[in-house]
Amino acid sequence: MARATPLSRRTARWLDARVGAAGFARKALDKVFPDHWSFLLGELALWSFVILIATGVWLTFFFDASIEEIVYEGSYVPLQGIEMSRAYASALDISFDVRAGMVMRQVHHWAANVYLATTVVHLMRIFFTGAFRRPRELNWLIGVGMLIFSIVNGFVGYSLLDDQLSGTGLRIAHNIALSIPVGGTWLASLFFGGDFPGPDLIERLYVIHILLLPAVIIALLGLHLALVARQRHTQFSGPGRTERNVVGERVWPTFAAKGTAAFFLTAAVLCALGGLAQINPIWLYGPFRPAEVSAASQPDWYMGWLDGALRLWPGWEIRLFGFEIPTPFYPSVLLPGITFTLLALWPFLEARITKDRSEHHLLDRPRDRPLRTAFGTSTFAFYTVLFFGGASDVLSVTFQTSVNALFQAFRIALLVLPPVAGFVTYRLCQELARRDRPGASHQAPSVAPSAPDDGATHRQEIEPEDETERDPASTAGVPRG
Repeated sequence: MARATPLSRRTARWLDARVGAAGFARKALDKVFPDHWSFLLGELALWSFVILIATGVWLTFFFDASIEEIVYEGSYVPLQGIEMSRAYASALDISFDVRAGMVMRQVHHWAANVYLATTVVHLMRIFFTGAFRRPRELNWLIGVGMLIFSIVNGFVGYSLLDDQLSGTGLRIAHNIALSIPVGGTWLASLFFGGDFPGPDLIERLYVIHILLLPAVIIALLGLHLALVARQRHTQFSGPGRTERNVVGERVWPTFAAKGTAAFFLTAAVLCALGGLAQINPIWLYGPFRPAEVSAASQPDWYMGWLDGALRLWPGWEIRLFGFEIPTPFYPSVLLPGITFTLLALWPFLEARITKDRSEHHLLDRPRDRPLRTAFGTSTFAFYTVLFFGGASDVLSVTFQTSVNALFQAFRIALLVLPPVAGFVTYRLCQELARRDRPGASHQAPSVAPSAPDDGATHRQEIEPEDETERDPASTAGVPRG
């Protein structure tokens, strides 16, 4: 008697007969990924984004995006009887009256911070190792675009709550929009609904936060992952690794198992942070009042450098073509514009300077590219000074120091530290490269075969230039299974 075909196999055959899924799935699951730890940074950003979306969807069930004034009658006693917007009241209800609401709101906020942090570190890894070079310039542009839209969406997201801190940030953003020559007034009217705070402000920000920007980010993310799957993966130099192959582990089952573990680990850490580490305690800030401002107010970390640029920029009056350009324009519009333009164009600028137009699949060690590494380090130092400059009032209270003295110190550091950091990094890279020359290998060590406790031998897989070849021992230097 013939055995019944399992349902999963019948379903797979049904799909394959209609969409030809078997060939695509076999090719996708057979793709080889390097197993260096730094490649997990992109995965951590991906899983943080997934959790961010999931918690955000949950929060939309309870959040009321309305600026209509009501009298708060919720369970948080210190604010009972106070007039506030429905948006702020619903955020308080989520925190104190909805079951697990506080945890979900804090997990959402932590996920946004972790997502942006891992995205920035992932981008830095790509920059310092040269993974942006041909043929990956398009993916670099996509990554920079995702970073920009994610920063904007993060700011819009925590501005929805209409507490005193977020309202202060929106008031600053409104003034920045007005400082833009020619089109600034129109932009401010478009996004803020007229004079600040406009009656449609929260509703417009809500649509931008939950529909427009997430759709753009998800589209860019899908394109980014499609290009990663389509192109040969980068890898560090090592025995058996060339520009024409990839040495590592196949998607199924090893890489998939690691990715699943990374997801659950990310979820566990974010849930622990959401349950144990307080973030954005909006009940302490109170509802937004345009005539008031909070002392020592600080934005989320990814906006800190912009806050610092606004604080440290001198109050110069600059006139161009007979018109005075408002002071906030230079540190808050021109500086970010230059920053992200240079970041996006870097692969093309480096290729033009070095006259290197060839394809690269092997990654650089930072020490082997001292100029690039020095430039990246000096740029990092520049924005780090801006970041701490944004916390000058907090540092003044903490260390009992004059705010004006801190401003002057940070302005001097802004001019001195970046070139010093770049020079020291350049000389350090040269020294490390010099020590490598007498006989040390320029190649990063590859993962050596290991012998687990069960006696099995771990084997590095190879993805050759011809993807039809799957002999893991076909490249010299790779152990046979």
